[in-house]
Amino acid sequence: MSVGQPAPDFKAPTPEGKLGSLKESLGKATLIDFWASWCAPCRQENPNVVALYNDFHGKGLNIISVSLDEDAAKWKDAIAKDKLIWTQVSNLKEMQDPIALQYGVTQIPTTFLLDASGKVVAVDLRGDNLKVKIKELLR
Repeated sequence: MSVGQPAPDFKAPTPEGKLGSLKESLGKATLIDFWASWCAPCRQENPNVVALYNDFHGKGLNIISVSLDEDAAKWKDAIAKDKLIWTQVSNLKEMQDPIALQYGVTQIPTTFLLDASGKVVAVDLRGDNLKVKIKELLR
């Protein structure tokens, strides 16, 4: 997946056992966040993602997180501890997750920022760079 390409839709189980999809999660701007409970850099980044969600969700930012966990209990515990309140999905297949394979994800954390049409506008932005790009999309 690269900038300019439409992000393919995907569906996977939520912690509650329902199916969550990218299509249902699209906003004016959408962040697809690949992470896992066992990934220390992911867990360190989660407070920043929570802050972005809190700052911009009311203006049109949506997030969908794809966990590359294998253990459902550890995944659910990390969601609760890190206060990740947006859509969470996982096939519980670690790096063999079909969504990760479809998106070419080989390391985490990895993010894809989409515009309102579902097109990839940025990959792996962090911090202020990500915030600036989200603000641009929400204008």
